[in-house]
Amino acid sequence: MGTIKEGTLLWEPSEEQIERANITEYISWLKSHKNLNFSNYQSLWQWSVDGVESFWASIWEYFQIQSKNPYETVLTTHAMPGAKWFPESLINYTEHIFKNRKDDQIAIIHTSENREKAEVTWKKLYEDTAKVQQTFKKLGVVKGDRVVAYMPNIYETVVCFLATASLGAIWSSASPDFGTQSVIDRFKQIEPKIMIAIDGYEYGGKTFNRTETVTKIQSELPTLEATIAIPYLDDSNANFNAYKNPIHWDRVVSFNESKPALTYEYVPFNDPLWILFSSGTTGKPKAIVQSQGGILLEHLKALTFHVDLAEESRFFWFTTTGWMMWNFLVGGLLTGSTIILYDGNPSYPDKNRLWKLAEETKATVFGTSASYISACMKDGIKPGESFDLSSLKSISSTGSPLPPEGFQWCYDKVKKDLWIASVSGGTDVCSAFILGSPVLPVHAGELQCRGLGAKIESFDEKAQSRINEIGELVLTEPFPSMPIFFWNDKNGSRLNESYFDVYPGIWRHGDYLKITDRGTCVIYGRSDATINRGGIRIGTSEIYRAVDNINEVSDSLIVDVPNQNGDSTTPLFVVMKDGYTLTNEIKQSIKQQIRTQCSPRHVPTSIYEVPDLPRTLNGKKLEVPIKKLLMGKPVDQVVNKGSLTNAKALDYFIKFAEKYD
Repeated sequence: MGTIKEGTLLWEPSEEQIERANITEYISWLKSHKNLNFSNYQSLWQWSVDGVESFWASIWEYFQIQSKNPYETVLTTHAMPGAKWFPESLINYTEHIFKNRKDDQIAIIHTSENREKAEVTWKKLYEDTAKVQQTFKKLGVVKGDRVVAYMPNIYETVVCFLATASLGAIWSSASPDFGTQSVIDRFKQIEPKIMIAIDGYEYGGKTFNRTETVTKIQSELPTLEATIAIPYLDDSNANFNAYKNPIHWDRVVSFNESKPALTYEYVPFNDPLWILFSSGTTGKPKAIVQSQGGILLEHLKALTFHVDLAEESRFFWFTTTGWMMWNFLVGGLLTGSTIILYDGNPSYPDKNRLWKLAEETKATVFGTSASYISACMKDGIKPGESFDLSSLKSISSTGSPLPPEGFQWCYDKVKKDLWIASVSGGTDVCSAFILGSPVLPVHAGELQCRGLGAKIESFDEKAQSRINEIGELVLTEPFPSMPIFFWNDKNGSRLNESYFDVYPGIWRHGDYLKITDRGTCVIYGRSDATINRGGIRIGTSEIYRAVDNINEVSDSLIVDVPNQNGDSTTPLFVVMKDGYTLTNEIKQSIKQQIRTQCSPRHVPTSIYEVPDLPRTLNGKKLEVPIKKLLMGKPVDQVVNKGSLTNAKALDYFIKFAEKYD
């Protein structure tokens, strides 16, 4: 596939699509209830960030948030960190999941490599959540206790989370592909009372028994009192005897045959809902705490207005429980839509697997990563020809910037009439604050809009806001789902260093961003991994986009390594497709692509073939740690091997760094 110019118009919504969109209904509501008139999205966004109190108060009212106490204050201060939202209110997240349930409708569709597709009604979801809640109560779980899950993306995990939140307890999860020490580094910090754990899982056609791993993890958790044990790998022969006070799942869901009713513990708006963890590539993962109320409001807003979910929607996102997109996916239940869970290798038995799932489940929203779309593109996958995707309305992509060619591939090979939303946010806010809108056109390589209520700006070195220029992505007003604190960060120093040390009082996210004069955005990758040649900076995503045009290359990583004379070198590392090796001819093709698409000064100083690229557990390339490694820093100071999915891939770079000059 050839290149396509960034910003090329690819799709526009029809008048009917605009009229049916949830955001259009909200605009009408603002007119009838608040006497506010907005002619376009940009004017609505501007109002939402110029007066964040008015905007978020309207979200509270529009979604009819249930609170035991009425709120008196929307926002205590505009200063960051320290801003608190709706401080007088008392709410419960799980209550809002079930408040509009329709018992006979489908709440969850789930399947995996070792489970057939199954559908769960809202009635069953409610009843199972109530039964787990009863078990938790019997175990003494109360507000503020931590419940952790070493679980795959399956139905039982969702049930246990909802039961946890219903009691005001605090949830945290890790995927069972995480290594022993990685899980200990996370869970030990937060001193859990209860663990949910499986016996093992299947991935890529192979089975992985995790009972020994769970036992080792639990031996490092002295506060742990009991385990909800779920047979997943082997339903009939799973042995949980070594687990801490195991209670079998079958016993949990048959605990009370009288079908108990859920009760809700009302907690302050700013009380913890869950703890998410950073990747932990350079040390112990940061334990990021987000609030019941902040997540509730942000996910209702983002999923209703920016993903356009409704009762008839079927919402899929490929994720594990160790990535924030799992939490975002579960949030789809707030809208009354059906969520779709899949556990397994997305490329097994081949890269058609998820597209087949979209056909089988009649998915309306297909969420994935930019790397998955690029891999499908490189492998010549043609989902539109192979599967019935007539129900599909939208593809959402995150994890890394989706290149313009990825957008074009979706229209050429998936479906012509398709709303493509490339989105950007992060674990730090458990949402996207630059994302899609069903009422806006789609331009190649661009994110459609800044999210409502998110005052995103692009700052230059002098902290001046810029349009049509690449700068630091910042948030200049408080945002409800920002962390309320980091766990065990008593004086707030670690939180402050993470977001507020560069621009005091302003959230610096760590990405390079360009906001166009049309209101669209382009993400260029991490600002600390930028390529600076002769004073001209570009993001690594631009280099990867150019290299992606080389058919023989399957993946790449580039770093900018400063040297003592004030200059720098830019080695490029490439993973070749099966059957290919890096030849001088391919090197010249790579250089020519970068010279043409980026600039002559950004052509790499050298190109090396590597067997694999190290990635975090969330699939991120290890750009900054590799850069520090090549600058001569010891490996144990720049990367935690336990935070990687493929730690062996780091061995090449350790040896390379020893001789690199």
